[in-house]
Amino acid sequence: RPPAMLSDADTEADFQRFLRRVDDVTDLLQGLNSPDSAIRAKAIAETEKRLREPGASREEEEEESRTTVNRTLINTSGTARAEAVDADGFLAALEKDAKERAQRRRRNEQLANALKEQGNEAFRAGDFGLAIQRYSEGLEKLRDKQELYTNRAQAYLKLHEYEKAISDCEWALKCNKNNLKAYFLMGKAHLALQHFSEARQCYEKMLQIDPQKENLFKDCVKEAELEEKRVRAEERAEREVQAGNVAALSIQELLQRISSPGQDLLYYTGGIRLLAEVVTNCSGQTFFRTNNGFSILRNETVRGAFCAESRSPAEVELCVSLLLLWRAACAGDEENQRLLLAQPEVSAQLPELLSCGTAQIQRETLALISLYSEHESGRRLLLRQDLSRWLQILMAFVKSTDARAESAMNILSDLAGEERFQTQCQATFSRDVLPLFTQLLVCPQLCAQVCLAVCPGVPSPQLCFPQSFSCPRRALAADLPALLSLTQDGCPDASSPGCQQCVFAVLGLMMNLLLESNGTIQDLAVPISGRCLALLSHHDGRIVTRAIGVLSRVLPASPSAVEEVVRGGVVKKMLKFLKAGGQLTCSYAIQTLSICTKSSRRAQEELLKGDKRFQVLLKLLEAGDELTVGNAAFCLSQCLQLPGAASSLLGSRVVQLLLRQAGGDAQRTSVQQNSAIALGRLCVAEPRHIHQLRKLNGLAILNSSMKYVHST
Repeated sequence: RPPAMLSDADTEADFQRFLRRVDDVTDLLQGLNSPDSAIRAKAIAETEKRLREPGASREEEEEESRTTVNRTLINTSGTARAEAVDADGFLAALEKDAKERAQRRRRNEQLANALKEQGNEAFRAGDFGLAIQRYSEGLEKLRDKQELYTNRAQAYLKLHEYEKAISDCEWALKCNKNNLKAYFLMGKAHLALQHFSEARQCYEKMLQIDPQKENLFKDCVKEAELEEKRVRAEERAEREVQAGNVAALSIQELLQRISSPGQDLLYYTGGIRLLAEVVTNCSGQTFFRTNNGFSILRNETVRGAFCAESRSPAEVELCVSLLLLWRAACAGDEENQRLLLAQPEVSAQLPELLSCGTAQIQRETLALISLYSEHESGRRLLLRQDLSRWLQILMAFVKSTDARAESAMNILSDLAGEERFQTQCQATFSRDVLPLFTQLLVCPQLCAQVCLAVCPGVPSPQLCFPQSFSCPRRALAADLPALLSLTQDGCPDASSPGCQQCVFAVLGLMMNLLLESNGTIQDLAVPISGRCLALLSHHDGRIVTRAIGVLSRVLPASPSAVEEVVRGGVVKKMLKFLKAGGQLTCSYAIQTLSICTKSSRRAQEELLKGDKRFQVLLKLLEAGDELTVGNAAFCLSQCLQLPGAASSLLGSRVVQLLLRQAGGDAQRTSVQQNSAIALGRLCVAEPRHIHQLRKLNGLAILNSSMKYVHST
């Protein structure tokens, strides 16, 4: 007989008695094996007492073998009674009985595993009833096998038997209180029963068990919130229908008329337009959904116009009306968005509509897709589609001179940060996008749009091109000359917002391209750094920040570029930004200074002259960003090689600051290393700093720092 549901009180009580017997026998075994003679004697006495009691039936013995605990009962045969007076005899009997039970358990476990696999095969084939039968047979063999409970619960979910699924999950949790799958499936079952609070509690338990499942937890909670929102909206809508809401009655009537066959295109177009005007709020959207509004394509005339390869003016008008209706029905309603894309004709037809060549249809299709791409939940729905073809289609709209270009680029910008979109589009990027991008460089305004779409993550450029996108990045590097020209004279009106947006976007794309070093970058390093130096006086702070960012990435490729910018006064400019700039600007600026001071003595001298007693660098040593701290320590260590630099720091907090960083626990080892080098050079150049070091008990750190000094 398969294990009964938890609602069976007798089975539950039997299960609890069963567990108590396991604990009793386990304690008895531990006592018989105890090195303490008193405990051992007590265990022997208890064993003799139990041997005098009536033995378990064979049926009970078979049932009790189905547990994970190696429970051993004393054999009640005459031989065992005779040996009971001897402790060694007891242990031998116990060992023999344990082996027999272990053998039975192994046999039952093999049978249970075989039945589990049969159940899994039936589940994969969609025969959920057979799967449940096999899992139940497996539980007959091994009643504490938690996988069988959770697998059976999953099958019950498929058959919408949610109460049974919950019961099986509870049994699984009795076997293992940290069974993640049990809580997950129980949450799904509670959600299906609209037990929203219970579902959330299950998901919270998942997160407690495994904090690394935070993304799964968020997805589950979001699903529960959406479902609760849907249910509440439909309950309100039902109350309004009962109260005779005029809009609800209008929507019902219009949908009935549109579903009637045999009418002409103009009739259906007019009905759809009227429907779009009524579905203007949450209640209207809910009425539309609950009255099967998304089944509108079942009408052959409507479906034919929507899916036609070439359309007459009347069919175009009907198609546009449909798109307007769906926009109205889906705006801000995530459940309606899901239902729309769940229609096979809609998901298959969207890319066809984008490439149909009819501007009016394209505009409305882009507007509908934008409605999805603007929000995370909508993007998830879009990403369930095959978007590899969409990239080429959307990029092609950049050539448009109307609002289609902006709409397409906004969609690309929204999707570009999604890992799945990047993966889907990787194969077609070089073939479909790069040639078009090169063509677009002749037009600054269009280039600005495409740059913003291709590199949405700046100022965190690593988000724009992951490692898997290294080939497109190398290919795009060939367009650096054209990009550079756009920052110089690509715009007829350099002060116009459009031109500034172009420069801003191009600098962002250049930051991405400069993540990889190649011959093109080395050849262009001097003109690029020169142009960036000129942009440091721009009135738009965003452009200034990106120009410094480009400098920090292009200068390592060329010593000549370093010398050029140092002659151009880059040190003085960077000090200015370090005194007044934001965190990102400071990060780029100190990185630029560290590159310059590494190879240019003139840069070191200008830094010493411009930063009196290194007040700026000392302040940066206390920054919260480890990259900034490491670069500040590096700059200081380079400048300490100059005569008088170390002496100028007497009486300052430099020893304390460097000591704190050199002996700290920063994640970046460059922080400790650069601080240790600076500390060593400081004390070598000016021994009077050693007195302060002794007061701070820092000689051990100084000694360890000397290896860095010698190695450099």
